[in-house]
Amino acid sequence: MSDLNTRFKQAADDAQQLPERPDNDTMLSLYALYKQGSQGDVSGDKPGFFDFVGVAKYEAWEKRKGMAEDEAKEEYIKLVESLKG
Repeated sequence: MSDLNTRFKQAADDAQQLPERPDNDTMLSLYALYKQGSQGDVSGDKPGFFDFVGVAKYEAWEKRKGMAEDEAKEEYIKLVESLKG
């Protein structure tokens, strides 16, 4: 496993142990960067109108479309590090 992948996995573990829950916008950024870094561009159908959380997550990930997976991983790591304090 590459160093970037190791740091990405560690950041994902660290994100589960943050001292306090980030605000919703930050949570959506974490989600979108993680998905972009681990799966690439958004895929699948957009959730239905009444699935507010699902729509917000889908749209946050969709905004990262075209971002390289390695770049998303680096951004995710930086964001988690900033939240750890």
